Amino acid sequence: MRRELAVCGAALRRRPLLALALWSLPEALPTAVSGLAVARALDAGFLAGRPGTGLAWLATLLVAAAVGAAGARGVYRHLGDLVEPLRDDLVRRVVDGALRRRVAGGAEDGAVARLTHQVEIVRDAFAGLIVIVRSFLVLAVAAVVGLLAVAPAILLIVLPPFLLSLAFFAGTLGMAVSRQRAYVAADERLATASGAVLAGARDLLAQGGEEHGAAMVAAPVREQAAAERALARVAALRSLTLALGGGVPLLALLAAAPTLVTHGLTAGGIVGGMTYVLRGLQPALGTVVQGLGGSGLRLVVTLGRILDATGPGGAPAAAQRPDPVRPSGTDITLRRVTFAYGPYAEPVLRGFDLDIPPGDHLAVVGPSGIGKSTLAGLVCGLLSPDEGVVLLGGTPVRRLDPAVRVLIPQEAYVFTGTVRENLTYLRPAAGSAEIDAAVTAVGADRLVARLGGPDATVCPDRLSAGERQLLALARAYLADAPVTLLDEATCHLDPAAERQVEEAFAARAGTLVVIAHRVSSALRARRVLVLDGVSAALGTHDELVDRSPLYRELLGRWTAEPLATVHTQPDS
Repeated sequence: MRRELAVCGAALRRRPLLALALWSLPEALPTAVSGLAVARALDAGFLAGRPGTGLAWLATLLVAAAVGAAGARGVYRHLGDLVEPLRDDLVRRVVDGALRRRVAGGAEDGAVARLTHQVEIVRDAFAGLIVIVRSFLVLAVAAVVGLLAVAPAILLIVLPPFLLSLAFFAGTLGMAVSRQRAYVAADERLATASGAVLAGARDLLAQGGEEHGAAMVAAPVREQAAAERALARVAALRSLTLALGGGVPLLALLAAAPTLVTHGLTAGGIVGGMTYVLRGLQPALGTVVQGLGGSGLRLVVTLGRILDATGPGGAPAAAQRPDPVRPSGTDITLRRVTFAYGPYAEPVLRGFDLDIPPGDHLAVVGPSGIGKSTLAGLVCGLLSPDEGVVLLGGTPVRRLDPAVRVLIPQEAYVFTGTVRENLTYLRPAAGSAEIDAAVTAVGADRLVARLGGPDATVCPDRLSAGERQLLALARAYLADAPVTLLDEATCHLDPAAERQVEEAFAARAGTLVVIAHRVSSALRARRVLVLDGVSAALGTHDELVDRSPLYRELLGRWTAEPLATVHTQPDS
């Protein structure tokens, strides 16, 4: 609890907090004068035969309401200044922690749920908690001050059950916290399971694994539903708290009214005391019970969950980032590799072996969803095999320096900034001549010229998918990594542009692996790997034409460009 409060306290800035407190003073005015105005309107006005005086006192309620509305408006204007710094800090913690954990070889454990769901819960709950605490203080203090001004004896009657209800509510918080934690944990497990199923949806469909995918999420769905029902039962106890603290004081005041009148309290004083109970104490109790039992509970539990997962400053508590290793070579080896998207899914790869020698140009082809991108993820270290090993230069790929290999996926990453910043993202020290050479090599020179040169600003949403791919390919070429993987990275380019890109990467020193979406990419490669979901065939184009029916079928479907215009490379 102290840790969570410390994080929330660090987000509170003095100036917005002071502004919030000052604007709360006029907001308290309607509650503070409500009972007093009603008492005076009755005693000095209507009951005394002076209706004009009574109406004048009631008119003060309208003035106070206008002042209170202005105060409420000022409060919400400054609320964001207190809330947004906490949200920004948590986003940094979650993202940094997830990245560090992945680099360290850890698995995804709910980071998506923390970023997209839990951070927003904390943000909204923190804002709600600020409003709740402020509203409770405004209403309760205003009601107590008003009761002291009207009739201190009434305060002695209504305050004990009010305080007793607060104590009862505090006694239920421990059980509520434990059930809220169970709910958050169940929510994370559901997000992790469903994320794994959705990530492997194509492969699951290709392998007929729909039932396995449904089985993976069935148990987390049941756990999450049970946790939410348990949380709802705790919420039912709040009704008892509200009845005790809101209804009992009013009944006690009504029961004591004859005695109070005999001791000199006026009818206006009785009604004014009831007004303070109805407009002050009851709303204050409802605010704190519903607020702390909802927003406050979610804030403490969810924030604690985020901090447990990210550790101090956002670093994952259990993950240590290893020192990057440079491999002794660039040969790629897969031995007995098995990989499935979850414990109940059919493996996408099973007992898979592959050798890619240094400087090879390999094209990987096969039907959609057969596991080509999965293979690229394993080679790059983005995925970990369930069994077997993936080595680059004799070293497990998860331990390697990221600069050793570059993966360009189908959805190219381009960010708002200059062209130069986008191109040098993987090699910041590259000079202008090297940038120009990379741009020309992949055929992005006309695009860069149209954008206004290397120092022009790039707006990603104004680029086509093919233009974004060209910039990403130029970035990968400039990085000059020993191993490059193009995972359908040219699918939005025309065949001539795709050919220029692949030939540019193949012409320089290094290993090139192309996940092909056109068979023309296979015709340019030295070797071709054909995946069919059951087995794999590896060889040259001519060898596979003779012995792979699937490869011949893929060739037969290819109509994008006449075969005669594609130049194959000799074996080496």
